[in-house]
Amino acid sequence: MSLRNKYFLFACKFLIVAFFEVNIGMASGKPFETFDPNKSRNWSFFTDGVMGGVSSGKAYFGKSGSDHFVRLEGKVSTANNGGFIQIRHSLAEYFDNNIKGISLKVRGNGEKYYIFIRTTSTLLPWQFYNASFKTSKNWKVIKINLDTFQPSSSFLRKTIKSSSIRSIGIVAYGRDHKAKVDISEIYFFK
Repeated sequence: MSLRNKYFLFACKFLIVAFFEVNIGMASGKPFETFDPNKSRNWSFFTDGVMGGVSSGKAYFGKSGSDHFVRLEGKVSTANNGGFIQIRHSLAEYFDNNIKGISLKVRGNGEKYYIFIRTTSTLLPWQFYNASFKTSKNWKVIKINLDTFQPSSSFLRKTIKSSSIRSIGIVAYGRDHKAKVDISEIYFFK
């Protein structure tokens, strides 16, 4: 084998290994988000005020023991056709099709909250996929399979294709209540 072919073979092996490590790292032992203020991704907070609702709240970073977290807190009101407060992160990189679900470390005030996922097919602001989770005052890890997320309309695919995920949101939604939920870790699992 010529020296040129050996270098070419080495380069191909290197690229294959590098490619798989990046994709595996996004979905396995490495968390997607830990809310460490030095490393945290950009999250946006908004309310139903963007459409005329009157819900109010805030999101901020905190620390409890060794856990960094983001807190979503406020008052959700269905008055004036509203009913949500949310933090959302848009993905800069896309996942492969092997993602099976999402795992979160959460605590809260005992209320039900939602994960909203937007994809390449959720073109309108009111289109999303959602799954709910219940909180308690103590930290707990919840796992939700992508196939349990429900589309917000019949125009969307019945299930999420993980390579089409474009954003993830943590949402207090759908009924009048006081919201207080902390999220310290988010993983996507295979």
